Amino acid sequence: MKPGDITHVHFIGVGGIGMSALARLCLHEGKTVSGSDIKETAITQALEKEGVKVSYKQQAGNIKKSHQLVIYTEAVDQKTNEEYLAAKENKIECINYFDALGLFLNDYYLIAVAGSHGKTTTTAMLTDILEAADFDPTAIVGSIRRETNSNFRPGKSKYAIVEACEYRRDFLSLKPDVLVITNIEYEHVDYYKNLADVQKAFRELAEQVHHDGVIIANTDDAQIATALEGIQDIATIDYTQFFDPLFEELPAPGVHNRLNAAAAIAVADYLKIDRYLARAALKDFKGTWRRFEEKGTLNGALVIDDYAHHPTEIKLTVATVRDLYPYKNLKVVFQPHTHSRLEALFDDFAKELAKGDEVYVLPVYRAREGKGKKESVDLVTTIAETNPKVEHFDTREQLEAKLKDGVTKDDVLLVMGAGDVTELASNLTK
Repeated sequence: MKPGDITHVHFIGVGGIGMSALARLCLHEGKTVSGSDIKETAITQALEKEGVKVSYKQQAGNIKKSHQLVIYTEAVDQKTNEEYLAAKENKIECINYFDALGLFLNDYYLIAVAGSHGKTTTTAMLTDILEAADFDPTAIVGSIRRETNSNFRPGKSKYAIVEACEYRRDFLSLKPDVLVITNIEYEHVDYYKNLADVQKAFRELAEQVHHDGVIIANTDDAQIATALEGIQDIATIDYTQFFDPLFEELPAPGVHNRLNAAAAIAVADYLKIDRYLARAALKDFKGTWRRFEEKGTLNGALVIDDYAHHPTEIKLTVATVRDLYPYKNLKVVFQPHTHSRLEALFDDFAKELAKGDEVYVLPVYRAREGKGKKESVDLVTTIAETNPKVEHFDTREQLEAKLKDGVTKDDVLLVMGAGDVTELASNLTK
């Protein structure tokens, strides 16, 4: 099936950050789009206003004979989901989100941004740069761009930019012309056996880059060098040659964001976009949702919401707060995301979280998993060995009450995690 032949598409789980962006792409291409999700959210409300018919009950009747393609999120249980089963029964083609990304984007001049950390921000930066250079790109970002309040940019040119997720090797559906690798670490420990397995996946993606394309990465990074070892028929560019340790034009704080900017500017340079224009395009970069997002204040204290859910991300985020607010008391809230990640990286989590002046830990956000061998209370016990100012809270509501009474103008409150802890930051700053 070719994208141009498809006129009617249905999305199971349309409210997801990636699924909603792809639904917007289908709308942009003139297709009739419907979808379902288990609850109404700001994203689904926006989709309805844009022309997507959304159902909040996933039932067989949502699948119509007019549908030519059903796209489902990986969270769908293919054995029990009524819509999926109805589509199969009616012999309608069903593909997951990542295969759909490849279906719709591989015909573009595709710029894919991969990496364990920083890919969302780098994708958004690239979108800003190509937009400023009149390349008019189509872009799918793994979060909401603050300046547009959307995860999708409709374009009319041959260029497309996409965030490439390594989980379950999902990014192997893509055939990039330009591949950016921001970094490689041991992540998604519920799927990957070890770091070598992660590196193997990135190598498999690198081998899918078109032979006249390019790989842009920190080629001096040992983890990346190992992954790319022996790949000789595809050009490589070291993005660190574009790194500016100051980059005073860039409003996004932290050395990690200057590295992200270097990767984006390296792509721009490869595409023959003037380097000064590229830098200027990032002068007003507003970032994306939940990436060092200043939510507001509580009792005069700044509240920052961040997606950090890996020890390296926590380390960089805490360091950035320390650089920006050296005389403030740093109160850290953390919600671990999945037991498997907590168990595999337990000591590193404890080490980095202990760097807060006061630390508050919530129960593990299980996501796709059940109970594990390590719990949040175990993390608190280990943190207490080096930082006694650490507490465990059973619910967000209990912690919210504590913070409302305990935070002052002398504090900075940093809320981190990939689960629903973001609701805490929102509630505290309403």
